[in-house]
Parts: sequence; C-alpha cells; structure tokens
Amino acid sequence: MSRHRRTVAAVDLGAESGRVASVSFDGRTLDLDIVHRFTHAPAVRDGILRWDTGGIFDNILAGLATLSAGDLEVSAVGVDSWGVDYGLLAPDGSLVDGPTCYRDPRQARALARAVVAGGSNPFYDLTGVQVHPINTVFGLLDDAAERPDRLEAARTVVMMPDVFHHLLSGSTVSEYTAVSTSGLFNVATNRWATELLDRIGLPGRILPEVVPPGTDVGPLLSAGGRLGSARVVLPASHDTASAVVAVPYMDPGAMFISSGTWSLVGIETRQAVITGASRRANLTNEGGYGGTVRLLRNVTGLWLLQECRRQWIREGVDLGYAELSRMAAAETGFRSFIDADAPEFLGPGDMPARIRSYCARTGSVVPEGIGAVARCVLDSLALSYRRVLEDITEVTGTRPPSISVVGGGANNTLLSQLTADATGLPVYSGPVEATALGNGAVQLAALGELTGPEEIRQVIAAGTEVRTFLPRPDQRWDEAAARLRAEITRTATAVTVDA
Repeated sequence: MSRHRRTVAAVDLGAESGRVASVSFDGRTLDLDIVHRFTHAPAVRDGILRWDTGGIFDNILAGLATLSAGDLEVSAVGVDSWGVDYGLLAPDGSLVDGPTCYRDPRQARALARAVVAGGSNPFYDLTGVQVHPINTVFGLLDDAAERPDRLEAARTVVMMPDVFHHLLSGSTVSEYTAVSTSGLFNVATNRWATELLDRIGLPGRILPEVVPPGTDVGPLLSAGGRLGSARVVLPASHDTASAVVAVPYMDPGAMFISSGTWSLVGIETRQAVITGASRRANLTNEGGYGGTVRLLRNVTGLWLLQECRRQWIREGVDLGYAELSRMAAAETGFRSFIDADAPEFLGPGDMPARIRSYCARTGSVVPEGIGAVARCVLDSLALSYRRVLEDITEVTGTRPPSISVVGGGANNTLLSQLTADATGLPVYSGPVEATALGNGAVQLAALGELTGPEEIRQVIAAGTEVRTFLPRPDQRWDEAAARLRAEITRTATAVTVDA
C-alpha cells in the first residue's frame, strides 16, 4: 500500500444527473469529495431522442476546472456512464451526430423487426446478453434500416463513456465492461460476436478495439493547473461495473443491487452463464473488473418514481424523494402492484397515469393519491428484485445468502426494508456513491496504489457505514409474487400468440 496521498478524478454520469469527484487514497482509506453536480436529460432532435453530449461535456470540464484550481495534484481522470448508448465517430474524429438515447421508440421497433426476421435466441446465444430493446444492437439495426447514412459516415462506434474519453484524450477504443452491455460482444469468448453481425447485416468495420479497465489511453488534452500532467485512465466504465467494485462486503454468491434510474440485480461469477435456462430467465452476462462476470437482470429502477415526480411537478406539486418515501411508508402495502419492466413504463411521459391504467387492466387496486402511487412503485420494485433472486437461484442452483444495495437507491430506507421483506434475505445498504468510489479505485489500482478487487473492497469497507435491514416474514409477499408472476406469464403468452 502507498503511504502518500494520490488523487484521481472520477466522472460519474447517470441517466439524469452527473458528478465530478476527487477520489484520494492515503494508504489506508479512500476519501471522496464531489466538486460538481449537474442534471441533464435527452431531448428530441432530428426526430430522435438524443443526449446533450455538448452540455454534459461542458459540465465535465467545469468539474475538472474546479479540481485543477484546488490543492490536490490529480494524477488521472476516468469516466463511467450508463451502458448501451453509443457515439459514432467520423474519420476526422468528430461525432457524426448526437448520440441517441436507448429510450427512443425506434429501438423497440428494431427489436420487433429482428425477432420477426430471425427470432430472439441468436441474440442471446451468441452474446449471453438479455434481449432488451435498450441494447446497442437495436439502435444500430435501426440506423442500418432507417438512417444508413449514419453508419456510412462512421469510422468507428464507441460506447457512451468512451465518447467522453475520446473528447478528453483523443482515444478511439472502447472499454470492456461498457462494450459488454451492447448485445454485440460475447463475454464468454471475450470477443465481438462477429457471427451475429454477419447474420443481422451490421458492418464489422466500425467495431473498435476493446481494452480492459485500468487502461491508460493517453494524456488529458488541454489540461493545466493541478491536472497538467494527468492521464486518462479507463475505469470499469459501465457505471454498474464500477458500483459493484465498491460493494464493501461481498459474501460468496451474494446478490447485489446497483440501485438508481435502473436497478442492476445479480451476482458476481468467474465465468459467463449462457444456457437455455439463463436465456429463458432472461439473465444477462456483463463484464466486470478483475476477470469477473456479472450475471444479472436489468430491472427498471427508480426511473418509475423519477418520472412520477416529474409529472407531479408539471402538475404543480414539487416533492423531494425523501418526502415521497415518507408518504409511501404511510400507505398500506400489498394493495397495488405493477410489472416494473412492462414496455409501457420504458419511455418518458405521465407515469402515474400509466401505473393506474396498468393496475386497472390487471385487476390490482388502482392507486389514486401520490403516496399510494409511490408505495405501488416501491412494493413493485421489491417484487422485481425477488423475481431475479428466484431466477438466479434456479439457474445456478444456489440461493444467495444476502443482498448488498449500493448507489443512490441505498438512500431509500423503505425500499431496502421492503427488499429484505420480499426476498427473505438480509439487506446491507451503502455506500451511496459506490460508482464514483469504484471508478476512482480502479484508476488508483492502475496507478499501482491498490492491488485489485479484494483490497479495494477492504479499503471501502473500512470507510463506509453500511445499514442492515433484516427481513420481516409475511406470507402476503408470497401471494403477491405468485400473482405478479402469473400476470407476467399471461402477458408474455398473449404476446407470443398475437405474434
């Protein structure tokens, strides 16, 4: 271990907010200081929902400027972000156009066309990634079918965090953990799934070189002050991969929930699990740090509550998440449930109305007030986590002994308690800023300050307050889980018959 203080800059981008933080290591503990926070949102431009890449990058630079003017010498900078989205780089290094958002309806349409043409099994069998409309492959398929000029103008495609690594350093590679979310990369064989590209007609020429987390891609361009000699070092750049690095207590086989706009729910393994059972359970294999694979499901997370809150603000009621949680706790549970992953909840818009419509259609009690809707969301998320637990147990033959919740959702104590109750497992909650901590820790390991995953978790555990939630047995969770699973099965069967 180092005995001097070393500092890196961790840029952590979520799907509705971002932060720039310094992460310092003195040989014993990690110290995180968030120097800049900002919000952002996609908007429709040229008929497609796109990210404000320029605005995000301006905020990254603003945060780095704050660090540059400070007292700490910054050795490296790395960016993590949500997965699946991508940027197309022209031969001169510029972006062909604004990177598109996975929530645009074009992606679901592309998935539907692909399934009609050749079924969904090849997408899973050749990559090990759950078949989901948000996947990169379906955005690229829509490009090929509807906007072929986008691909024709591109020299290479890079994943979203690497768009910003490119802007910071000129790099044109993509990092492994982000690439593994694309639906185009086989984690089991550690290479692009070229057989899939050939089958669906996407050009392999645009695929970038894939590099592991911890790769130094060059000096930070146009830097000065305390950042004058900084390098750009790739963290585990998919935000979930960074968050899982920072889980302070990871019992063998334990389940994690990286809880934010999305909830990534799964376990850490040493190799990919690509079987008929895992395909039927729609479990995905994503690359992790230190030679690990994350067997998980991408579950709609606090997006549901975030989008409800935006609607209530439009209606003149501005409540914070803590108040919404308090109102939800005052409501009676086990009344209203939704399938959090139902397609109608993917896009933006009036979420409370969609929730009420779903409940009315499925025979659940229709939640009318703000507190009732919030409680419906939280109860339903806890049931979603239970479903993943049950599916992972069936696929692996081993029931996880506990659950660790990290990320912004770790602040929601009601959700943590409901998760313990629904699953029957103890839940350990924290740290909230796991992603930024994991981002910085991987950079520090690349600089020789930490030896790898085990030491990183020991160091983070030493400096983290973790709250414990013990399950409160109640058979009503069993009844609600059975009803919801039956409804999901019925809906899936109806869709299959209609197709």
